[in-house]
Amino acid sequence: MNNRNPPGRKAWSSPLADLVAPCLTPALAKFGFSEADLLMFWPEIVGERLASRCEPIRMQWPSRGTARGTPEPATLMVRVEGAFALELQHQQALVIERVNTHFGWRCVGRLALRQGPVTPPKKPRTPIAPPDGSRVRLAHDATAGIEEDALRRALIKLGSRVLTTR
Repeated sequence: MNNRNPPGRKAWSSPLADLVAPCLTPALAKFGFSEADLLMFWPEIVGERLASRCEPIRMQWPSRGTARGTPEPATLMVRVEGAFALELQHQQALVIERVNTHFGWRCVGRLALRQGPVTPPKKPRTPIAPPDGSRVRLAHDATAGIEEDALRRALIKLGSRVLTTR
């Protein structure tokens, strides 16, 4: 039993994903996406090489009609850079298989390619090099008058980084 929250009271804090998902749902629904998974995990689903040259635009679901049973799979519209469209066309079956495997059911039946500019993927930030010994000594000398050990160590670490970036 959770002793932190009495019965009938809401939690004081919630995971960010629980708060953002309800806000995104109406915007994603306009483009046929029931969840943000396809957009968020596109590089993991299709691979970095394909993700750098194409991106999902929308899921176009067929009209339901009167037939009952398993729903017809959707058409995934993908924006692709001009010259890469032929490559993606050859790998169409692989992309469909990967998307369906990610969701665990046959939700995509075919791809529709739309040529256009693709948003470049974000490049990971390069880590800052650790400060050299002279910068650490300067920061150590500047904090010599501070008595509290934990505060002094934190200021030395911060000061040496600041001195390195200048």
